[in-house]
Amino acid sequence: MQLQFLGATDTVTGSRYVLDTGRDRVMVDCGLFQGYKTLRLRNWDPLPVDPASLDGVVLTHAHLDHSGYLPLLVRNGFRGSAYCTMGTAQLCGILLPDSAHLAAEDAAYANRKGFSRHRPTLPPYTSADVEHALRRLGPTHYGQHFTVVPGVEAEFSRAGHIVGSAIVTLLAQGQRIVFSGDLGRQHDLVMRAPEAEAG
Repeated sequence: MQLQFLGATDTVTGSRYVLDTGRDRVMVDCGLFQGYKTLRLRNWDPLPVDPASLDGVVLTHAHLDHSGYLPLLVRNGFRGSAYCTMGTAQLCGILLPDSAHLAAEDAAYANRKGFSRHRPTLPPYTSADVEHALRRLGPTHYGQHFTVVPGVEAEFSRAGHIVGSAIVTLLAQGQRIVFSGDLGRQHDLVMRAPEAEAG
Protein backbone atom coordinates (compact mmCIF):
# COMPACT_ATOMS: atom_id res chain seq x y z
CA MET A 1 0.00 0.00 0.00
CA GLN A 2 1.35 3.44 -0.95
CA LEU A 3 0.36 7.00 -0.11
CA GLN A 4 1.20 9.79 -2.58
CA PHE A 5 1.24 13.47 -1.64
CA LEU A 6 0.13 15.46 -4.69
CA GLY A 7 -0.48 18.80 -2.99
CA ALA A 8 -0.23 20.72 0.26
CA THR A 9 3.55 20.21 0.21
CA ASP A 10 5.76 23.32 0.43
CA THR A 11 2.45 25.17 0.89
CA VAL A 12 -0.84 24.76 2.73
CA THR A 13 -3.06 24.70 -0.38
CA GLY A 14 -3.85 22.12 -3.04
CA SER A 15 -4.63 19.32 -0.60
CA ARG A 16 -4.54 16.02 -2.56
CA TYR A 17 -3.45 12.55 -1.45
CA VAL A 18 -3.76 9.22 -3.25
CA LEU A 19 -3.94 5.93 -1.39
CA ASP A 20 -2.96 3.07 -3.71
CA THR A 21 -3.80 -0.37 -2.33
CA GLY A 22 -2.33 -2.15 -5.36
CA ARG A 23 -5.85 -2.87 -6.54
CA ASP A 24 -7.63 0.45 -6.05
CA ARG A 25 -6.73 4.13 -5.92
CA VAL A 26 -8.58 6.52 -3.64
CA MET A 27 -7.93 10.27 -3.57
CA VAL A 28 -8.42 12.08 -0.28
CA ASP A 29 -9.17 15.76 -0.89
CA CYS A 30 -9.10 17.31 -4.32
CA GLY A 31 -8.01 20.88 -3.78
CA LEU A 32 -6.95 23.82 -5.88
CA PHE A 33 -3.67 25.58 -5.30
CA GLN A 34 -4.37 29.15 -4.19
CA GLY A 35 -2.36 32.24 -3.36
CA TYR A 36 0.74 33.36 -5.23
CA LYS A 37 0.79 32.99 -9.02
CA THR A 38 3.52 30.32 -8.81
CA LEU A 39 1.11 28.23 -6.74
CA ARG A 40 -1.96 28.91 -8.90
CA LEU A 41 -0.04 27.83 -12.01
CA ARG A 42 0.22 24.34 -10.50
CA ASN A 43 -3.53 23.94 -11.15
CA TRP A 44 -2.71 23.76 -14.87
CA ASP A 45 -0.07 21.02 -14.47
CA PRO A 46 -1.13 17.50 -15.46
CA LEU A 47 -2.05 15.45 -12.41
CA PRO A 48 0.71 12.88 -11.71
CA VAL A 49 -2.06 10.26 -11.48
CA ASP A 50 -4.46 9.62 -14.36
CA PRO A 51 -7.90 10.79 -13.10
CA ALA A 52 -9.51 7.86 -14.90
CA SER A 53 -7.42 5.48 -12.77
CA LEU A 54 -8.95 6.78 -9.53
CA ASP A 55 -11.72 4.62 -8.11
CA GLY A 56 -13.05 7.09 -5.55
CA VAL A 57 -12.54 10.43 -3.85
CA VAL A 58 -13.15 11.39 -0.22
CA LEU A 59 -13.36 15.07 0.76
CA THR A 60 -12.59 16.41 4.23
CA HIS A 61 -14.45 19.70 3.64
CA ALA A 62 -15.66 22.19 1.04
CA HIS A 63 -12.99 24.91 1.08
CA LEU A 64 -11.59 25.21 -2.44
CA ASP A 65 -8.08 24.20 -1.43
CA HIS A 66 -9.64 20.82 -0.49
CA SER A 67 -12.48 20.45 -3.04
CA GLY A 68 -11.92 22.96 -5.86
CA TYR A 69 -10.02 20.64 -8.22
CA LEU A 70 -12.93 18.19 -8.44
CA PRO A 71 -14.45 19.76 -11.61
CA LEU A 72 -11.08 19.36 -13.37
CA LEU A 73 -10.72 15.81 -12.11
CA VAL A 74 -14.13 14.88 -13.54
CA ARG A 75 -13.49 16.75 -16.81
CA ASN A 76 -10.22 14.82 -17.20
CA GLY A 77 -11.73 11.38 -16.78
CA PHE A 78 -12.67 10.61 -13.15
CA ARG A 79 -15.89 8.57 -13.14
CA GLY A 80 -16.20 7.41 -9.53
CA SER A 81 -18.02 8.91 -6.56
CA ALA A 82 -16.69 11.71 -4.37
CA TYR A 83 -17.80 11.02 -0.81
CA CYS A 84 -18.29 13.82 1.70
CA THR A 85 -20.56 14.82 4.56
CA MET A 86 -24.00 16.30 3.95
CA GLY A 87 -22.75 19.76 4.95
CA THR A 88 -19.79 19.53 2.59
CA ALA A 89 -22.04 18.53 -0.31
CA GLN A 90 -24.29 21.52 0.39
CA LEU A 91 -21.38 23.95 0.63
CA CYS A 92 -19.76 22.54 -2.53
CA GLY A 93 -23.08 23.30 -4.23
CA ILE A 94 -22.42 26.98 -3.43
CA LEU A 95 -18.62 27.29 -3.55
CA LEU A 96 -17.86 25.39 -6.76
CA PRO A 97 -20.38 27.26 -8.97
CA ASP A 98 -19.18 30.54 -7.46
CA SER A 99 -15.57 29.58 -8.15
CA ALA A 100 -16.38 28.83 -11.81
CA HIS A 101 -18.25 32.13 -12.15
CA LEU A 102 -15.40 34.17 -10.65
CA ALA A 103 -12.80 32.37 -12.76
CA ALA A 104 -14.83 33.10 -15.91
CA GLU A 105 -15.03 36.78 -14.94
CA ASP A 106 -11.28 36.90 -14.30
CA ALA A 107 -10.57 35.29 -17.68
CA ALA A 108 -12.92 37.69 -19.48
CA TYR A 109 -11.26 40.67 -17.77
CA ALA A 110 -7.78 39.42 -18.71
CA ASN A 111 -8.93 39.00 -22.34
CA ARG A 112 -10.41 42.52 -22.43
CA LYS A 113 -7.32 44.13 -20.91
CA GLY A 114 -4.84 41.92 -22.74
CA PHE A 115 -2.51 41.45 -19.77
CA SER A 116 -2.29 37.67 -19.99
CA ARG A 117 0.18 35.94 -22.30
CA HIS A 118 -2.49 33.29 -22.98
CA ARG A 119 -4.70 34.02 -26.00
CA PRO A 120 -7.45 33.56 -25.15
CA THR A 121 -7.24 33.35 -21.36
CA LEU A 122 -9.44 30.49 -20.15
CA PRO A 123 -10.79 29.69 -16.69
CA PRO A 124 -9.56 26.41 -15.16
CA TYR A 125 -13.09 25.00 -15.44
CA THR A 126 -16.59 26.00 -16.48
CA SER A 127 -20.02 25.96 -14.89
CA ALA A 128 -20.79 22.82 -16.92
CA ASP A 129 -17.71 21.13 -15.42
CA VAL A 130 -19.00 22.03 -11.96
CA GLU A 131 -22.43 20.56 -12.70
CA HIS A 132 -20.83 17.27 -13.74
CA ALA A 133 -18.65 17.26 -10.62
CA LEU A 134 -21.57 17.94 -8.26
CA ARG A 135 -23.38 14.90 -9.66
CA ARG A 136 -20.45 12.77 -8.43
CA LEU A 137 -20.90 13.76 -4.78
CA GLY A 138 -22.00 11.01 -2.40
CA PRO A 139 -23.22 12.72 0.80
CA THR A 140 -22.76 10.60 3.93
CA HIS A 141 -23.51 11.06 7.64
CA TYR A 142 -20.94 11.46 10.38
CA GLY A 143 -20.16 8.24 12.22
CA GLN A 144 -21.48 6.00 9.42
CA HIS A 145 -19.15 3.38 7.96
CA PHE A 146 -19.29 3.37 4.17
CA THR A 147 -17.50 1.63 1.34
CA VAL A 148 -15.42 3.86 -0.90
CA VAL A 149 -14.49 0.90 -3.10
CA PRO A 150 -14.54 -2.79 -2.16
CA GLY A 151 -11.68 -3.23 0.28
CA VAL A 152 -11.54 0.42 1.37
CA GLU A 153 -13.95 1.49 4.11
CA ALA A 154 -14.28 5.00 5.54
CA GLU A 155 -15.91 7.00 8.29
CA PHE A 156 -16.32 10.72 8.95
CA SER A 157 -15.85 12.35 12.37
CA ARG A 158 -16.49 16.01 13.15
CA ALA A 159 -13.50 18.29 12.57
CA GLY A 160 -15.08 21.54 13.81
CA HIS A 161 -13.47 23.65 11.07
CA ILE A 162 -16.49 24.68 8.97
CA VAL A 163 -19.96 23.25 8.38
CA GLY A 164 -19.55 19.66 7.20
CA SER A 165 -15.81 19.45 7.86
CA ALA A 166 -14.59 15.99 8.76
CA ILE A 167 -11.72 13.90 9.95
CA VAL A 168 -11.53 10.95 7.53
CA THR A 169 -10.60 7.48 8.72
CA LEU A 170 -9.83 4.95 5.97
CA LEU A 171 -9.58 1.22 6.64
CA ALA A 172 -7.70 -0.81 4.04
CA GLN A 173 -5.70 -4.05 4.16
CA GLY A 174 -5.90 -4.14 7.95
CA GLN A 175 -4.45 -0.62 8.21
CA ARG A 176 -6.14 2.50 9.56
CA ILE A 177 -5.12 5.80 7.95
CA VAL A 178 -6.46 9.06 9.40
CA PHE A 179 -6.63 12.38 7.53
CA SER A 180 -7.41 15.29 9.81
CA GLY A 181 -8.25 17.82 7.12
CA ASP A 182 -8.40 21.23 8.79
CA LEU A 183 -9.38 21.22 12.46
CA GLY A 184 -11.44 23.73 14.39
CA ARG A 185 -11.08 24.87 17.98
CA GLN A 186 -12.13 22.90 21.05
CA HIS A 187 -14.23 25.83 22.33
CA ASP A 188 -16.17 27.63 19.61
CA LEU A 189 -19.47 29.50 19.89
CA VAL A 190 -20.72 28.17 16.54
CA MET A 191 -19.01 24.89 15.64
CA ARG A 192 -18.93 21.64 17.57
CA ALA A 193 -15.46 20.66 18.76
CA PRO A 194 -13.41 18.16 16.74
CA GLU A 195 -14.04 14.53 17.70
CA ALA A 196 -11.49 11.85 18.34
CA GLU A 197 -11.06 9.97 15.05
CA ALA A 198 -13.30 7.00 14.33
CA GLY A 199 -12.14 3.76 15.86
